[in-house]
Parts: sequence; structure tokens; C-alpha cells
Amino acid sequence: MSNWKFFTAQPNEDGTPRQIKLEPIAERPAWRQFMSESEFKTNNWQESSTERWKALRGEEGHKDRLDARSQERGMSFRVQQAEGTQSEIITAVNSALALRRPLLITGNPGSGKTSLAYAIAYELNLGPVLLWPVTTRSKLSDALYRYDAIARLQDTQFDKSELELQIMLAKADNRELASAKLDQLKQGRSLGDYIKLGPVGTAFLPSHLPRVLLIDEIDKSDLNLPNDLLNLFEEGSYEIPELVRQKSAVPVSVSTEDEGLQADVEGGKVTCYEFPLVIMTSNGERDFPPAFLRRCLRIRMPDPTNSAVLTSIVGSHFDRSDRPSTEAAWADIEPKVAVLIEEFAQNLEKKPSSLATDQLLNLIYMVRQSQLTETDLSDDKNEELNKLREILLRRLTNEAKR
Repeated sequence: MSNWKFFTAQPNEDGTPRQIKLEPIAERPAWRQFMSESEFKTNNWQESSTERWKALRGEEGHKDRLDARSQERGMSFRVQQAEGTQSEIITAVNSALALRRPLLITGNPGSGKTSLAYAIAYELNLGPVLLWPVTTRSKLSDALYRYDAIARLQDTQFDKSELELQIMLAKADNRELASAKLDQLKQGRSLGDYIKLGPVGTAFLPSHLPRVLLIDEIDKSDLNLPNDLLNLFEEGSYEIPELVRQKSAVPVSVSTEDEGLQADVEGGKVTCYEFPLVIMTSNGERDFPPAFLRRCLRIRMPDPTNSAVLTSIVGSHFDRSDRPSTEAAWADIEPKVAVLIEEFAQNLEKKPSSLATDQLLNLIYMVRQSQLTETDLSDDKNEELNKLREILLRRLTNEAKR
């Protein structure tokens, strides 16, 4: 049996972020195979997938596509787990990769649900995260692809006028219009020039490696969206009706969510070879239908409540020239930070979910900027510190509102 524990969410022994290149996962459940291996190789998708991943991973002269923001989120993510054990979050992520199933993650705001997707993409070198931020107006069709019918109509009218003008000039000059130019104007532009795959549509392109697709805050969606996703998650494919109606056996090149990378669509249908790693986040604001939940692996992101975990998280977010071999030792270098972390942990213990970790990061940053000393932090009457606490540590729960 092959090793299925790909993602660890833990740094290397020297404290540096772990990063590997995930290789294709050969074993898969028979009921989660959407395209045969022979079909994947025969239709040239394997070759195009290889070239696409060279670009996504910044290999062989391609520029690095991970922006600084994505790198920071991927490098600084930490998972709360007991020593010597694998956390439920890590097990769920690796199970989703092995089973080719979507992962639904619930948790309180600030618990790291969104950052998890960036951590997976960074550690396993799976290219930029494909992000779909969901709102009440979001529709699956828009996330699959967008067709610019107005631009096509305008270009068609322009090309028709250009064709008529060229023919008139050719007759007036008693010369023939170049046949290549004439044929081009008669044929018009490719339909693919007006189609762009969205984040979801791009994630399901035939590929030998899984893309990381983040469907953020799905609980904010229209009531029908989870049901709309059922067929996509079960079949691993979707159609582009505009291309289906064209009834052309020739693949059509379309734009994708990845800047500068095109994809060929044959017969108007897109079917995945390797199911993407779909991360769906929810703040628990609504329930989902059983049919939708059955197709997902579900996990709740724990709130970091003890000082050791908070210290690790804080240490991973701040750049320091005096970084120790272990992040936990950073609190010994800056005792005033340890004071803030311990105080924050005690507040969370009294009222869980009332504060978010990024509020602690904000407070530490401002304390460092203000050059407050450890003595200042122990002074309950320090006006500057009290103002910072009041502004930056406002409670998130309704019961704390005045």
C-alpha cells in the first residue's frame, strides 16, 4: 500500500517551512475515476498537463506564479495537534486527496480555514490557489466559465464591415484581395476567444495533479448552490453549451483563470482526470442538505486556545533575524510577547470563540511598534496599552456587544 500521508502542516526540524513536490497519486477508488488513463494519454491531455504544471510550478524558465501574499499564508499556517499524534485536520486533508472528495471545513472566524488551502498548495507545490469567494449572488455557471456574447457581437459586426470595405477597395483598385485575409474575415473569430474558464472550471481541467480550489464561505450562498454542485462533484465534468452547439470535432482553445495559460476544450465538455482538492469553508451560518454532505468529508477547525500553539502561530508570522531553531523559543527572546500570548490564551479559555488569532497578531505588531516594555505590559493603568487592547481586542460574540 502506498503512503497516503502527503500533507503535514508542520515545519522542518530547523524551523523552515516544509515544501515538497507532490507526485501523481496513482491509486484511486474505482468509483472516483472520471477519465481512464488511456484516454488521458491518447488525447494529448497528458502532454498539455505536463506543460501546464511546469508553468504553475515555475519550472524550466517559467516565472513563479505564487505572489507574496499567498506564500506568506502558506508558510505561516500551523495546525493544533497533540505531540506525537496526527491531527484530524491533517488526516482529513490527506483523506480528501486519496479519496478524491471535497472537504467542507467549518469553524469560527479567524481559526485558519481559508489559510489551510494556501498551506496545502504551498507545501505540496500545487500552484496558485484557485479562489471562488461566494456571495448571495454567486452562481455555479459563473464560476465554471464566462461567455462574452456582447464582445463577440461587436467583433462580428466589425469584421463584417471590414470585409465589405476590403472587397470594395479591391474592386476599386482592380486588384484581388489576398485570399488568406478574405478567408479569415469570412470565417470570423474563434468562439473560444470569448470564453474564459472561472476558478471552478479551471480546477476541473484534465490534469495529472490536483489543483487546490478554495470555495470560500459557501454558507453565504444562495440556497440552491450546494445542490448545483452535486453533479459536478459526483461526475467530475461539466459542459459549455456554447461550444456544444458548435458541433465541432476540432478542440477549441479558451482562456483560463491562470493568466496566460490556455486550455483546449473538445466537444464542449470538460472532464477531470485528477479530481481537484476542493476546500469549502463555512462559518456555520446555515445547514446543508444531506445529499451535499454525503459527498464531502467534513471537519471543524479547532480554535487555538493554549499558549504553546499561539506562540507557534505568532512565531511563524513575524520575520526575525534572530529566529531560534524552534518557534516556541521565540517567546523567551521577547518576554513581552509571551505576556501578550498568555493573556490572550486566558481570555479565550474564559470565553472560547470570542476572539480571533489575527487580533493577537495585530496587538503584538502594534506593541512592538510602540516599543512598550515588559513592565508597561504589566501596568494595568498604561493608557497606550489599554487603548490598543480596547481597539484591537474587541469581542466577536454577540453577548460581548454593548
